[in-house]
Amino acid sequence: MKYGDLTGRIIGCSMKVHSFLGSGFQEVIYQRALAIEMKKQGLGFKREMTMTIFYDDIQIGTRRVDFFVENNIMLELKAVSELNDAHLAQAINYLEAYKLPVGLLINFGSRSLTFKRVYNTKHPDNKNFGNNI
Repeated sequence: MKYGDLTGRIIGCSMKVHSFLGSGFQEVIYQRALAIEMKKQGLGFKREMTMTIFYDDIQIGTRRVDFFVENNIMLELKAVSELNDAHLAQAINYLEAYKLPVGLLINFGSRSLTFKRVYNTKHPDNKNFGNNI
């Protein structure tokens, strides 16, 4: 899987943060802690990076992605009791809007850390994927 090592490293950092903090904090607390952990692990990232959204090659707005890691992986964080289809759809929409192949949706709000690797099936790197995994 393309970027499997990188997404694995990000998930490992997230597990370490969740193991230390547990659940119950606001998303921004996990975001700050994850920034510290990813920096300690040597991962390059931009936090709350503003990305432009286009429709038919016309700029229609912007959205801040929680993290953009190693110039390849979009990382969206949540701190909710359970991920739902709306969270997954949001992550997939961001991938498509930013024309990125892979992203991560990570939830710190449940008792155990939960995550989903999400794939942009419209991206050329993912022609073999029929569904988002």
